[in-house]
Amino acid sequence: MQKKWTFKPVPEEQAITDLSHQLTISPFIAALLLQRGISTFDEAKEYFRPSLLQLHDPFLMKNMDKAVWRMEEAIRNREKILIYGDYDVDGTTAVTLVYGFLRQFYTNLDFYTPDRNGEGYGVSIQGVQWAAEHEVGLIICLDCGIKSVEPIRYAQSLGIDFIICDHHRPGEELPPAFAVLDPKQADCPYPYKELSGCGIGFKLLQALSINNDLPLDKLYSFLDLVAVSIGADIVPINGENRILAHFGLKKLNAAPRNGLKAIIETAGLKKSVEISNIVFGIAPRINASGRMTHAKQSIELLLCDDYTKAASLARQANTTNEQRRDFDTSITLEAYQMIEAENGAKAAATILYKEDWHKGVIGIVASRCLDKYYRPTIILTSANNRITGSARSVVGFDIYEALSSCADVLEQYGGHTHAAGLTLAYDNLQVFKEKFEKIAAEKMTEDLTTPHLNIDLVMPLDQINFKLLALIKQMQPFGPENMQPIFVAENVQCEGLVKVMKDEHLKMYVKQNNSRPLEVVGFNLAHYAEDIRLGKAFDMAYQIVENEYKGRVSLQLVLKDIRIRS
Repeated sequence: MQKKWTFKPVPEEQAITDLSHQLTISPFIAALLLQRGISTFDEAKEYFRPSLLQLHDPFLMKNMDKAVWRMEEAIRNREKILIYGDYDVDGTTAVTLVYGFLRQFYTNLDFYTPDRNGEGYGVSIQGVQWAAEHEVGLIICLDCGIKSVEPIRYAQSLGIDFIICDHHRPGEELPPAFAVLDPKQADCPYPYKELSGCGIGFKLLQALSINNDLPLDKLYSFLDLVAVSIGADIVPINGENRILAHFGLKKLNAAPRNGLKAIIETAGLKKSVEISNIVFGIAPRINASGRMTHAKQSIELLLCDDYTKAASLARQANTTNEQRRDFDTSITLEAYQMIEAENGAKAAATILYKEDWHKGVIGIVASRCLDKYYRPTIILTSANNRITGSARSVVGFDIYEALSSCADVLEQYGGHTHAAGLTLAYDNLQVFKEKFEKIAAEKMTEDLTTPHLNIDLVMPLDQINFKLLALIKQMQPFGPENMQPIFVAENVQCEGLVKVMKDEHLKMYVKQNNSRPLEVVGFNLAHYAEDIRLGKAFDMAYQIVENEYKGRVSLQLVLKDIRIRS
């Protein structure tokens, strides 16, 4: 699919020069920093040298004082505390964090995650009943709960209090919890709004630690879990998230807990673990049990103190992930066929329903359909006598807002701008499809149907060297709002032969004017090979990476896209 190249505004030349001189860095690095809102020496120091002292006061979050008081009251009275979390990576890492931290000094604890197929997303009536049967007095709810009004009202009637730690958008009515922690509440003064669900749990424990003079180092030892949640949930990696991810990755690489260490070994991640390794290597293995069996298995793995047992559990998680991949592949192919058969490739939105699709993989299928057809996508299946589904969206189309406009025909929905979940009655399927498709047709302009490639800067190839790459690597961790820079080199030509690998990928050397040849690889760009072989010049969007082969380290460019010059 042809991409639209969108160039970020280039900072003023004087500002680039000033910052370049202040920091003694390349003007290109100075421009990248200015694009990220960094314009002074002190701001650059905070960016390149994050500190845990930069974390915000947790008591700035609305209701934090109430939440901490209720936890302390429960501990004083020896009440049973239940740690309740969602079944995805953010939820399971959050449960592991809060349960694992509290069990160091308090034993009347348990944890609970709902069954994806039997209970669905959020706080369930079944989960509340389980808590009542086990004489729970307080439930700390993580990465869900902000829209679970009726189940929490039911818990209240049974004398069970809730502390909600959520990062999803609240609905019009808040649940009657003892305390709601969610920076996205309209009147919450907390300065950073984009924490993960696990991140909200971290702030609760930070506040508890401060209030009770507990050593913060004990809490910081759990930052590997927070980093995994940040990477897996694809939240912005700026502000407080960037600090948490930075130190969490340090912990993950130096001394991860046994469960994560076992997953890293099983996934074959031999080099330094980065956010991309979390997204593609660690997260799928943690997610697999919640998708295919029960998320409790992932929590038990993450909590495991014995490495031999953790390694065994990690191998099981790997097998489960392979089963998930098989389901994912077959359902995705079926979805593609349905889209093509219905001429849905040209529709404003994709809405597919099949009653026997596996509920655990429909979110992945929605993402794959989005990547291929680049339209707002909703994949639906049947569960618990209802239709349930996952929604994914393109940049510029707010899927949560669109679902809110269909609220009268939905039983439940929740999520973010680009990803959401929903439940509806069978009788409402057709009217929902019509309503949603009408909204999409009105809002999906031609510009929104074309994927954008965001370009940071135009940079000639003769500027690329190891010193530049070293500074770019210091800009990590990369992720939303702090993406790995993408550059453009104009009017370049191939030097030597063009190799096509596996009929899909390019490999070649390129030159620009008198620059030295640089090796480039281009995944899924083999369709440009013929034009390049004919000697045509081209512009290329690229990232700079370090390639190590047989002990030799070299610079390599990874192509993101090509434009053949006419």
